[in-house]
Amino acid sequence: MVIWFASGNEHKRVELAAILPEAELRIPEDAGIDFAPEEDGETFLDNALLKARALYRIVSEPVLADDSGLCVDALGGRPGVRSARYGEECGRLLDAVERNALLLRELGAERNRAARFVCAMALIAGEHRFFAVQETLEGEILREQRGSGGFGYDPLLYLPAQGRTVAELPAQLKNRLSHRAKAARALRKLIIK
Repeated sequence: MVIWFASGNEHKRVELAAILPEAELRIPEDAGIDFAPEEDGETFLDNALLKARALYRIVSEPVLADDSGLCVDALGGRPGVRSARYGEECGRLLDAVERNALLLRELGAERNRAARFVCAMALIAGEHRFFAVQETLEGEILREQRGSGGFGYDPLLYLPAQGRTVAELPAQLKNRLSHRAKAARALRKLIIK
């Protein structure tokens, strides 16, 4: 089964391919499609649906999209839907290492370090038919980065039950526990009955 993934993020595609082995995941770049819709929704679900619908209008085949990010309680849920666009310097968006450093500076000595990764996932199956789910991966923000696996905020989110950060998890375990994995499995249950 071919499913288009409305993203250019190769890390996410690799993660999803491991979670959905029965699907051939294609991204817009595979077909030379210039795809960069403005993610201006107020929620993760708004953005996931926006991306899925935009690509569906181009390919007219099933499209999967996600929007995910880190929500930190002490920062009022920030960076939230702006996780990938969190922080700017002289008009340039910060890279992942710089975003992590900014997050740690903003949290400072705050004792409440509760945070979670959130993933909203939408599958457009037809013109008037879609499925949507949202899942989380709960944890807490460390005072310094740990681990070299994963991407983005993974080195900061500590999972007490695992005794390590998301960046320290083996890929196979991350693909079972992550917010994206939970959302993909929930979506699969809705679709395959």
